[in-house]
Amino acid sequence: MTKFYARRRLSIVAALTGLIASAGMLNGPSASAALPTPVSASTARTYLASLTVSTESRTGYNRDLFPHWITISGTCNTRETVLKRDGTNVVTDSACAATSGSWYSPYDGATWTAASDVDIDHLVPLAEAWDSGAGSWTTARRQAFANDLTRPQLLAVTDNVNQAKGDKDPAEWMPSRTAYRCTYVRAWVQVKYYYGLSVDSAEKSALQGYLASC
Repeated sequence: MTKFYARRRLSIVAALTGLIASAGMLNGPSASAALPTPVSASTARTYLASLTVSTESRTGYNRDLFPHWITISGTCNTRETVLKRDGTNVVTDSACAATSGSWYSPYDGATWTAASDVDIDHLVPLAEAWDSGAGSWTTARRQAFANDLTRPQLLAVTDNVNQAKGDKDPAEWMPSRTAYRCTYVRAWVQVKYYYGLSVDSAEKSALQGYLASC
């Protein structure tokens, strides 16, 4: 009898622990993985040297050709997953929507306490990817690119800053926060290298210039 009740007690404790952990994931502070760290500057310079230089063409581009945001886990889609990953003390409801927390935007150094003030930026914009090779991809590969949580391709930033960036490459736009520029170009090159995307001549020159001072 003693052994029976001991086993039963352990089973109950295990079940309660699982429930508490689940509740913590639902309503507690974010415990998601950190934003992936870009490759080093030296590696980025090596990657950049190997990228194809080509003119860009946007013929046929449509944002809907890059399906997003997809479900990542449970009720959480890609946007919600990045908000939890990049935020501090993020609390979500049963639909995985962030109800509180704070988000630091590395592009401009601003901190926000409402998820509605935060966009999830595609560091290499979807239109830029289309121009530099994604037009020939399958829809499945474009979906993987648009929802990539493994490379430093998605991050939470101030919404109007993201909108000002639009589809510009580093020859046309860079974060106003100069301390982040080295990280930004390293991430840019890493994503382009991983996906086999090309660069145009002005883009490559800008990247070389920024990486030279990293």
